[in-house]
Amino acid sequence: MYHNSMLDLKCGDQTYPLQISADRVLSVLRPRPFIPQGTPSQLIEKAINGCEQTLSAFRPGEKVVIVTSDVTRPTGSEVYLPLLVSLLSQAGIRDRDIEIVIALGIHRKQTEAEQRKIVGSVYDRVKVSDHDCDDPGALVYLGDTSRGVPVEINRRVAEADRLILTGAITFHYFAGFGGGRKSMLPGVSSRRSCMASHFALLNPEEGSGRHPKAVTGNLDGNPVHEAMLEACGKRPPELILNTVLGPDKKIVAAFAGNWRDAHLAGCRFYADAFSAQVDELADLVLVSCGGFPKDINLIQAHKSMEYASRALKPGGIMVLLAECRDGYGNATFFNWFGYPTCGELESALRKRYEINGQTAWSVKEKAERFRVVLVSRLPGEEVRTMGMTPAGTLEEALGIALPMLPENYRAYVILEGGNVLPVYRPA
Repeated sequence: MYHNSMLDLKCGDQTYPLQISADRVLSVLRPRPFIPQGTPSQLIEKAINGCEQTLSAFRPGEKVVIVTSDVTRPTGSEVYLPLLVSLLSQAGIRDRDIEIVIALGIHRKQTEAEQRKIVGSVYDRVKVSDHDCDDPGALVYLGDTSRGVPVEINRRVAEADRLILTGAITFHYFAGFGGGRKSMLPGVSSRRSCMASHFALLNPEEGSGRHPKAVTGNLDGNPVHEAMLEACGKRPPELILNTVLGPDKKIVAAFAGNWRDAHLAGCRFYADAFSAQVDELADLVLVSCGGFPKDINLIQAHKSMEYASRALKPGGIMVLLAECRDGYGNATFFNWFGYPTCGELESALRKRYEINGQTAWSVKEKAERFRVVLVSRLPGEEVRTMGMTPAGTLEEALGIALPMLPENYRAYVILEGGNVLPVYRPA
């Protein structure tokens, strides 16, 4: 319940006190509070202890590959990878037969310092390699999915005697959730496979937009999720270990076991913990990404924009606080806004698909459905080109937004936009 008229919203390193009448605020949306059932190490140990039967089948001399995420996806890997390697050692697997493959997808290679951060204390004990989506010799073709997505994956992953996928479960704005099968596709897949699986979010017909099931928090009938499942099924891992991180990036839960079942259990937990039920849609949503580094660029801030839009009436106003001190997050991202409408951008995307373009289209689609006032460092003219209204401070943003609202407007306030998904189920 909202009792105090003062709330602090972050933008970069700035903190803005928000004064808004209590009777205007429907709710301050936050993740459900919960207490982890142990320390991060205890949670990991409990999860993997449930996999004793699977691990008991591992034999000395077998080559074991563990897939983990890169530095852009915090997972708690520095906690769980040493524990996994220790468990494999107890099963008789030698360090020289273990390889950790970093699932870059189409991201850049990691520096040695980044690899050390990811792998933790076992960095100098086992082989660590970066996946390369553009090296044909390092990839194996395993066939196509039923919808024609080519499955080309890392050769070391495909040819391992035993495979363990690891990562973190999060919301994902078109795959439904991260984690699980996503470590395979796009994690250790070719660029061609990555692009084809992401393209599955669009309906087949020109101009028909996003598939209605390819949305945040949904797996049922989601064509992107289904493509990833099929791809993973072509080289199923012996087990997965997925973590859930709290807002402070510490492990609060862990799920291990069968690659489908453990992932689904983790997704159910995540949805319960990080969703907020809303009984009505608001005229105004005030959302902060949570300050730096969560609002370092617009591509990162888009997640908060996407989630917050779930609590807003069509045509409503969103005030988004996202400093974007590093600009857009990709050199070609802003170029996509040269297309004046969502329809034209979508058409161009179908002809020359890029993941940047897809995120740009998602931003533009929300800028067309709602009125978005963006508090950021981005040049005002560029913000207007993207279909949004620029503001330098929260006070300036409210000065723009309030005159456009109905007299009896109601609002939601979201302090950490990337950590909570509003869920509206009409009666």
